[in-house]
Amino acid sequence: MDFAGAYSGEFLAFLMEGLLVTLKIALISIVLSFTFGCIIGIIRYAKVPVLAPVLGVVVELLRNLPLLLIILFCRFALPDVGIRLGAEGAAIIGLTIFEMAMISEVVRGGLNGIPKGQIEAARSSGLSNVQTLRYIVLPQGLRQMVPPLVSQFISLLKDTSLATAIALAELMHNAQIIIGHSYNYAIPILLLCAVIYFTVNYLLSLLSRRLESKTT
Repeated sequence: MDFAGAYSGEFLAFLMEGLLVTLKIALISIVLSFTFGCIIGIIRYAKVPVLAPVLGVVVELLRNLPLLLIILFCRFALPDVGIRLGAEGAAIIGLTIFEMAMISEVVRGGLNGIPKGQIEAARSSGLSNVQTLRYIVLPQGLRQMVPPLVSQFISLLKDTSLATAIALAELMHNAQIIIGHSYNYAIPILLLCAVIYFTVNYLLSLLSRRLESKTT
C-alpha cells in the first residue's frame, strides 16, 4: 500500500475531476427522472385512459431490466437508429430512463396512500378531480414520498459508477486509471472513493431527515 503516492496532488485532482462529473451526471439525472417520474406516476394514479396502461407496461419493463443494460443500449445501440450520444449523454439518458420508472412507482404509491375519505370530502365540497389532486392529494402525498425519493436519489448517485462501462470519466473510472499506475494504490484510492460516496450520500440522508421533520 502506498498512501503517499496514491494521495499525491495530481491524483487527488484527477479524482476530484471525476467526482465533479459524477455529481453533474447525478444532478441532471435526478432532475429529469423526478420530473418524468412524477408525470408518469400522476397519470397512472389518475388512470388516464390508454396512457395509464401503456405506461404501466413500460414501467414494469424498465424496472425489471438491469441498469447497466440500459446504459449500454443508449451508448452502443441507439447509433444504429440514428441517435448518437456521447458517454455523458448516454449515462444521463440511461439513468433517467431507469430511475423515472422507479420514481413513478414511489409517486403512485404515495398518492394511493391518501385516505379515500379526504378525496370524497373534497369532491363533495365542489372541487374538481384536478383541483382535488392539486390541493389535497399532491401536498400530502409528496410529504410521504420524501424518504423513498431520497433513497432513490442516493441509489442513482451510486449507480453513476456503472457509467465506467462506457468510459465516462466519472469518479470510479478515474480511480481505475490511477490504480492502473500501480496496484499499490488500490487500497488507498478505493478507500478514498468509499469515503467520498459515503459523505455525499450521508449528507443526502441528513437532508431527507430534515425535510421529513419539517413536513410532519
